[in-house]
Amino acid sequence: MPISTVYRLMWPDPKRPRAGAAASAPDLAAPAFAPTPAPPSERRAWILACSLGVLGVLVLVAALAGVLGSAPSAPAPPPVLVAAATPAPVPGVGAASTSGAASAAPILAHPTSAQQRADAGRFAGVPQVHITGRWVQAFYPIYATAQRTFGVNWLLLASIHMQETAFSTAPSTYRGLNFAHCCGGPMQFNVTNGPVSTWRLVRDSYRYGPRPAAYAHMTARHPSIYDDFDSIMAAARLLSADGAGDTLDYSAWAAAYSYYGHDATGVTYADQVLARAIGWSQHGFCINCAAPAALIQAVHAAYGAPVLATLTAPPPAPARAALARVAHGGARVRAKS
Repeated sequence: MPISTVYRLMWPDPKRPRAGAAASAPDLAAPAFAPTPAPPSERRAWILACSLGVLGVLVLVAALAGVLGSAPSAPAPPPVLVAAATPAPVPGVGAASTSGAASAAPILAHPTSAQQRADAGRFAGVPQVHITGRWVQAFYPIYATAQRTFGVNWLLLASIHMQETAFSTAPSTYRGLNFAHCCGGPMQFNVTNGPVSTWRLVRDSYRYGPRPAAYAHMTARHPSIYDDFDSIMAAARLLSADGAGDTLDYSAWAAAYSYYGHDATGVTYADQVLARAIGWSQHGFCINCAAPAALIQAVHAAYGAPVLATLTAPPPAPARAALARVAHGGARVRAKS
């Protein structure tokens, strides 16, 4: 018998089943384990981590460059040329100056009686609409161009813009005509008066200054009474033709008076327009601030009251006598008939 066989008989292999043991007995020395699952893939996690890292770097660079967290600066209004003094009555200014303005043949508006009555109530009230600063900022470049082109104080121009359409926020600003069916657009130009309307006299004013690259309500064709640039430039030229300059004094008052019309409502109109412009020059441009009542009274006492007195004064004695003779003659004709 070989030695190896004797060895196996004397010292059997413990892993081999003994003779007579059940072949189906489980092998307790070598239990079977379930297969180990494969580890999850980390690819998605790495992609997410790298993306967040790149985004963080970009945010840091933008913050350091001043791009992130800083809103674009809002347009600033044109600089105020000078703070105008509150006017005081001066002999010879007002009534005497009115005849001089008339002799210079200003471009004069002629509002109808219905418009005068409606405007008298409108000008006496305080505007109820609230106008946002972002809306008015769009007009700053136009005001600046008009002031530079025609030499008219932009505060006077802006005050008329406010008086006419509340900075183009009136419902009918960009379509049709006003309640009197005579005027339209942001600056309410008359398109029906005279053989040559006020608008036709100054409608080509847009040609004298550079048009902003973009602004609200730019029309496709020019000139247009509904285009903000065309209308505001025409108003500046009209005020300049009527004597307005860079000072807010009687010449500015007289230009505003002619802009509306030589009547009692026009006096109220010019008083409010100039008082508002003077207030802005003294305290800063304030979109929704009404002109102080004391300043309106001062402007009226200095400029408006003398003009109003000439409008309401009775005719001279010779004129009254002539009117009486005409009236008496008409009575006799009616009596004979």
